[in-house]
Formats: sequence, structure tokens, C-alpha cells
Amino acid sequence: MRKASGMKLTNRLVAFVTLIVICAIFVIFIGGAVSFRKLGQDYLTHYIDGIVEVIDQELADPQGAQSLSRWLPKLLKASNVVELEVGSSSGVIYAFKGLQTVNDPTILQQSHYTLNHNPGFYINLKSIPPYTEFTYSIGAMSSISLAIAIIIMGLVWGVNWLRQQLYGSELLEHRGRLILAGKVDDNAVGDEQEWPATASLALDQMIAELKDARQERSRFDTFIRTHTFLDQLTGAANRVLFDSRLQSMVQDQETHGAVILIRISDWDELLAEKGKDVADELVQDVGMILSNQIQRYPDTVLSRYFDAEFAILLSQQSAKEVKQFTNQLLKALERLTPVAPLQPDNWCHIGVTFCSSGERRGRVMDEADMALRSAQLQGTNNWYAFQKDQQYEDARGSVRWRTLLDAVFNSGGPILYQQPALALDGETIVHRELLARIQDENGVLIKASRFLTAVEQVGFSARMDRQVLGQAIELLKNSPVNDSLSVNVSVEALLEKEFVRWLRDELLQTPRTVLNRLSIEIAESGLVKHLDAMRPVVRMIVGLGCKLVVDQAGRTIVSTHYIKDIKADYIKLHRGLVREIDQRQENQLFVRSMLGACANSNAQVIAVGVENEKEWRVLKQLGVQGGQGRFFAAELSVRQTPKENNQSGKTLFGR
Repeated sequence: MRKASGMKLTNRLVAFVTLIVICAIFVIFIGGAVSFRKLGQDYLTHYIDGIVEVIDQELADPQGAQSLSRWLPKLLKASNVVELEVGSSSGVIYAFKGLQTVNDPTILQQSHYTLNHNPGFYINLKSIPPYTEFTYSIGAMSSISLAIAIIIMGLVWGVNWLRQQLYGSELLEHRGRLILAGKVDDNAVGDEQEWPATASLALDQMIAELKDARQERSRFDTFIRTHTFLDQLTGAANRVLFDSRLQSMVQDQETHGAVILIRISDWDELLAEKGKDVADELVQDVGMILSNQIQRYPDTVLSRYFDAEFAILLSQQSAKEVKQFTNQLLKALERLTPVAPLQPDNWCHIGVTFCSSGERRGRVMDEADMALRSAQLQGTNNWYAFQKDQQYEDARGSVRWRTLLDAVFNSGGPILYQQPALALDGETIVHRELLARIQDENGVLIKASRFLTAVEQVGFSARMDRQVLGQAIELLKNSPVNDSLSVNVSVEALLEKEFVRWLRDELLQTPRTVLNRLSIEIAESGLVKHLDAMRPVVRMIVGLGCKLVVDQAGRTIVSTHYIKDIKADYIKLHRGLVREIDQRQENQLFVRSMLGACANSNAQVIAVGVENEKEWRVLKQLGVQGGQGRFFAAELSVRQTPKENNQSGKTLFGR
């Protein structure tokens, strides 16, 4: 894979030009110095040759030889000759030694000549080399100094000119680095000074087309999900999604709830007399009323089960609460005045049945249908509950929940369990998710799925998340450096400014090495619903070093464009999608769509609630990057030691 250069193009060119100029100046200096020295040497040699020629001619004349001692010393002194010796084989006939002081005799230049006019005679002399005693003079070297100054000024001007010409390329390179860093949206359009302009315009066009393609992919994924799991008329879930959620609920441990069927009577007559438009308008009105009524139950599923029949799945609610909700539901529907031929006092009927873990989905729906028929037999707008031996009668109200939660928080907080999320190899731990449990007055452990709704209703979401996060950070500080934990944080808590300030201060006081091993999980539905408010909070969490996990993906049908927006590290699929996925083609389609939405991002998809090998095999074929569930490891208390974990029959890697 190619890597971006760490040196700017302008710096490289400036360095190259500067090096070339410096090398040229250096070569000119060396060549000039050598030439200057050679010229001086040649001049001295030529001058001495002239002196030797004069001496040779004077020695040939008897009168000239006698006067040699008068004029020769002055000439030698003026010529920087230090010593001179004239002799023959018979001996020295004339010797001269100057009075100049030479600090370093080794620098003297020695010469030997034979006389042409006086055969047998020779001359040996020592002279001072030229320019030995010269020093730098501005006047003498002014031309060279001026040339050097002009070269330096030209170099500075040329470098500045080059930087100005290449400024556009630096802008283009800088934008490229930001795009490689993942900041595509912030650099979608380049500066007008970018150069080459064609490359800048081409990059702008490619980014615009990429954004359109991503949005189109998101719209297409949403289209697939909505047509697979949603009713196109009311926007509620369809029968496929409702059956999937009901099946998932009855297969989970320690779960309970109620199924409520609402049927519009005489639907066929209304359709025949008034037409499809009027009938559809009535269905939309009923769907709107039902949707408004279930708003205070966050984990409720509303479905248009048949053309004139709606189904509601209420989870973790007591029989008393279900009956109160059904009464309110019937009163709200009775405020709606249906058109003829529907009778205002006998047009809607409701059937209710209760369900819990271990029951069959088909039997639960049959019970709800029998209860609905019993309500129809009464001849008025009414509801009827199927009589069962087992009904969950936890009548704990908000006051009792508040008292219990207060006692839990004051006694040290909830009890934490953990379950690892593993990579594809089934051994590498991505992180361990912390699961909260509380004890009631009798010491019985209550799972989060039962008390989280009560926590939200009594306004204790922020208080619960504070205690769980505090325990998680302490665990990380005392755990090995390769141990990572994941904590669920509610959207309700993150919407509170006081909690966000507490979270920021707590994370700032925690070492970076600890924060890098902490993951924050946020439910997808709440995150997308409050995306604008959650965006700065998410950026703060990621900026401080924590990993971001989007939990319960697929529980509601939302656009996946948020994946590119918030840059999540992991996407955890809702366990309802994973349950029996080997037998449900529509769930496989949903998972493929989610994996496609994460294809161009760093988000890894983890399947939660994997119970058997068939599910895991199909999930791996679809392309998920990890799994979590009882197929890999059971939920274990964080207080248990590894030895106790092994004794429990399942290890972190056991199946």
C-alpha cells in the first residue's frame, strides 16, 4: 500500500534548487581559487625567468659581472627573492640572502636554472610565492562580493517565487492529507487557489459523487428494510417483524409480556361500500392512535398484523399495567368516529393474552385471537383477556421501584456481570460487556431487561449510568492492560447536561491508557432520534480516547447514514435479528444491508445473542466481524475468579 510522502512538494523543490545553487557557487569558488593561484604562479615564474636571463647576459660581459653586486640585490628584493646563488663546478661566485623574515620557510618556492650564455654555470634561488602576504580587501574583492550578493538575492527571490507558484499544490496536498485522515465532509470543496486546477475540480466532483452514492446507498438500505419489515401504509411494523420479536422474547430467559390484538370489524363491507381510500384513511387514524398510546413504553412493538388488525407486544409489564393500558387504548379508539357501515359502538375489539419465556409463538397468537373473538361476541366495543394459569403479577409500582433503586444505589450500586464479545476466530476477545443486575428485597437477582424501564420512568437513568461507569473505570484500573470493557449508557442520561459534564470530568481524570480500553454503548434508536444533540457528546467521548459502540442495531428501522456521521467503532446487532437467523431470510437480508452500510467505514458488525452453531455459521457467511452470546460464554459475575468461571461449566472461550 502506498504511503503519503512526509515532505511537502515545495520544500523538496526549494531544497533541490538551493542545493544546486550552493553547489554552483562552491564549484565557481574552487575553480576561481585554483585559477587565481595558477595565474600568480605563472606570473612569478615568468618574472624570475626574466631575472635569470638578465643575470646570464650580464655574466657574459666582463664589465657587467663586476657591477652585478650593485644592482642585483635591489632587483631581487623587489622580486621577493629571499636567497640566490650563482655558481659553477668550481664553486659559488655570487650569493645573496635577503633580510626578510619568513615565518614558515617551507612555503618558499625553490628554482634551479642553467645559464645558456655561460655554460657550466647555474643559478639556485628561493622566492616567496605570490599573494602569500595578501589579506581580504573589500576594494579588491568588490566585484566577487557583489556577484555573491547578487546570487544570494536571486536565490531568495527565486525561492519565494517558487513558493508562491506552488502554494496551490500545497493546498491540494493538505486537503488530500485531511481526506486520507477521514475528514471528507469537511473538505468536500477545495480552495480556488489549489493547483493544478483540473485535479482540484476532479477531486471536488469525485467527493460530490461519493456523497451522493453514500446517500443513495443509505436510502436504498432504508428502502429494503422498510419494505421488508414495515407496513407501507401506517409505518408500523409488519407481521414478519412482529413474529420475529415475539419469537425472540419467548425464547429469552426470564422474560414476560403481553400480546394485544386490535381488530376493525366489518372491514370488508367498508372496503366494498366506501372504497380503498376511505378504508386506508381509517387504518391510518387507528395506527396513529395506537402509536401515540405506546410512546411511554420504550420497548414496545406495534404492528399492522393483517389488513384490519393491529398487534402490540408489551414486554416486561405486569398484568395490572397491561389491563390499565388496554382500558386506555379502548377509550382512545372510541373517541374516533368511524364512517358507515361501521357502527360507532361496535367497530373495534381487543384481545389480550400474556406470555413468558418457554411458550410457543403460535400458541400465544392463538390465545390472543381467541380472546379477540370473545370480545367480539360481547356485541360492543370491548376487550377481553385470555384466562391463563400463569400470569406475571409483579404489581410493583413506581413508588416501590424508586424505593428499591434508592436502596441499591445507596448500598454500592448494581451488581455487574460480564459477557465477552469475540472476534471471528472465537478466541480473541474484542471486549467484555458489563451487564447490570440488582437484588430485590428477598435477595432475588433482577435482570436489566426488567428494571431498566422502571429506571427510566422514575428518572434514575443518569444515576444508574454513573454508578456503572464508575465501577467499570475502577475495574479497568485494576485489570490487565489487554482487558477491555464495554458499558451501556442510556441516551436519556447523555441528554442531561449535568451528566455530560460529570462524564467529561471523569474521563479527563482517567489515564489515556485506561480510556483506550473503555467502550461506550449507545442504543441505535435513541441515538438516531436525537442525533443532533448526541453528535457533540459522541465526539467528546471518541476524542478522549474511548471507543464508540452502537447497540441494538435493527431493533427499529432507521437510516444507516449515521454510521458515516458518528464514526462508530462497533455496531452490535439486536438479538432479535440474530435469533434463528439460519431460518429467516428476511433477517439475513437486514444483516447484509447493515454490513453494506458499514463497508466504507471502520465500523465492525458484532452479532449479539448467538445461541448455537447454526446461527454463528450463517452469520460468518454473511460477513459479521464478531459475535457475543451463550454460544461463546455465559454471563458471569465480574467478581468471579477464572477458577470459578471454569467450575461453572463454561469458560470465556468455551462453547
